[in-house]
Amino acid sequence: MKKFASGFFTGALLVTALAVGTVIGVKKTVVEPIQEKEHTIDENRKKAARKSFAR
Repeated sequence: MKKFASGFFTGALLVTALAVGTVIGVKKTVVEPIQEKEHTIDENRKKAARKSFAR
Protein backbone atom coordinates (compact mmCIF):
# COMPACT_ATOMS: atom_id res chain seq x y z
CA MET A 1 0.00 0.00 0.00
CA LYS A 2 2.92 2.34 0.71
CA LYS A 3 4.25 1.99 -2.85
CA PHE A 4 0.81 2.68 -4.28
CA ALA A 5 0.42 5.88 -2.26
CA SER A 6 3.86 7.19 -3.15
CA GLY A 7 3.33 6.32 -6.82
CA PHE A 8 -0.09 7.94 -6.82
CA PHE A 9 1.20 11.18 -5.33
CA THR A 10 4.21 11.22 -7.63
CA GLY A 11 1.95 10.72 -10.65
CA ALA A 12 -0.45 13.41 -9.48
CA LEU A 13 2.45 15.81 -8.98
CA LEU A 14 3.83 15.10 -12.44
CA VAL A 15 0.44 15.54 -14.10
CA THR A 16 -0.05 18.85 -12.29
CA ALA A 17 3.42 20.03 -13.32
CA LEU A 18 2.70 19.04 -16.93
CA ALA A 19 -0.59 20.94 -16.92
CA VAL A 20 1.06 24.06 -15.50
CA GLY A 21 3.84 23.84 -18.06
CA THR A 22 1.33 23.53 -20.88
CA VAL A 23 -0.64 26.54 -19.67
CA ILE A 24 2.50 28.66 -19.39
CA GLY A 25 3.66 27.57 -22.84
CA VAL A 26 0.34 28.43 -24.45
CA LYS A 27 0.30 31.78 -22.68
CA LYS A 28 3.74 32.69 -23.99
CA THR A 29 3.14 31.53 -27.57
CA VAL A 30 -0.49 32.58 -28.07
CA VAL A 31 -1.75 35.08 -25.51
CA GLU A 32 1.22 37.42 -25.10
CA PRO A 33 1.71 38.08 -28.86
CA ILE A 34 -2.00 38.91 -29.17
CA GLN A 35 -1.79 41.32 -26.24
CA GLU A 36 1.33 42.94 -27.69
CA LYS A 37 -0.40 43.39 -31.06
CA GLU A 38 -3.40 45.00 -29.33
CA HIS A 39 -1.07 47.32 -27.43
CA THR A 40 0.65 48.35 -30.67
CA ILE A 41 -2.71 49.03 -32.33
CA ASP A 42 -3.83 51.15 -29.36
CA GLU A 43 -0.59 53.15 -29.45
CA ASN A 44 -1.01 53.79 -33.18
CA ARG A 45 -4.62 54.84 -32.63
CA LYS A 46 -3.52 57.34 -29.97
CA LYS A 47 -0.84 58.75 -32.27
CA ALA A 48 -3.33 59.11 -35.11
CA ALA A 49 -5.80 60.87 -32.84
CA ARG A 50 -3.13 63.34 -31.74
CA LYS A 51 -2.10 64.05 -35.32
CA SER A 52 -5.67 64.61 -36.51
CA PHE A 53 -6.37 66.94 -33.58
CA ALA A 54 -3.21 69.00 -34.19
CA ARG A 55 -4.18 69.91 -37.76
